[in-house]
Amino acid sequence: MSVFKADDGRVAMFIRKLGKTSLQLYYEYKPGDEIYSFLGPLGRPIKIKNYGNVVFASDAVCGHAENYALLKVMKEKGNYTISIQTFEDKNHVYPEEFLAKRVADEYYLTTLDGSAGIKGHYLDVLKQLIEKDKVDVVFAGGKLGFLAKLAELTRPYGIPTYATVRQIMVDGTGMCGSCRVLYDGRIKFACRDGPVFDAHKIDWEDAIRRNEERFTEQERLAKELYLKYLKEKGVV
Repeated sequence: MSVFKADDGRVAMFIRKLGKTSLQLYYEYKPGDEIYSFLGPLGRPIKIKNYGNVVFASDAVCGHAENYALLKVMKEKGNYTISIQTFEDKNHVYPEEFLAKRVADEYYLTTLDGSAGIKGHYLDVLKQLIEKDKVDVVFAGGKLGFLAKLAELTRPYGIPTYATVRQIMVDGTGMCGSCRVLYDGRIKFACRDGPVFDAHKIDWEDAIRRNEERFTEQERLAKELYLKYLKEKGVV
C-alpha cells in the first residue's frame, strides 16, 4: 500500500490485495469506515526543485502511487514531467483517473504482454528517452530487481537516479534493523534515512536478498490463517 494523495485532512492510498493485512482491509472495511491510526511519513523528504526533464518510472502499486504524487508537485515547480507506468496486463491497468497521465506532460503506459499500451517494461521506454537526450533526472519505485537494472541503465550516462527502496519496516525508527540497506558501503535504514536513495550507491544484491528472505514464512502463515478464518465465516 502507498499514499496516492493527501489533502483536506484526508489520505488516499493504493492497496493491493496480497498479504493478510491488505486482505483484511479489503474484506473488513467499507467506504466511510475509519482506520484508527497509521504512521507516516517516515524517513527524509525528496528534494522538490526544478530539475528540468523529470522522469518517474514505476511497475508496482507503491511506485504507481508515488508516480502521481511526485510528478504533481514536480510539475508545480516548473519541471517537464514524464511518466512511465508498467502493468502486468490490461486487467491490471488502473482506472484512468488514477493514472499519472493526469499530471504528466508526457505519458507512457506499458504492459508486459502488450495487451494495453506499449509492449514491454518502463526500462525499454526510458532507454529510448535517454537516447533522445530527454532525461535530466529519474525517480523510480516498484520492484527491486528492476530498480537494480535501472541503476545500471542510467549509470553510464551520469543521469541522477533516485529509487524508493521498499524494504520491510517493523518499528519505523531504525531500531529493529529490518529495513537495512547497504548504501555506499555503509548501513542505512529505509525508514529513517530513506526510503528514497541514490540508486547508483545501493548494494542491490543485498537489498533484494534481504527483501526475499525476511519474514517470508511468517507472512505466508498469517495469510493462510486469515484465509481460513474468512472461509469459516463464509466470506470467501
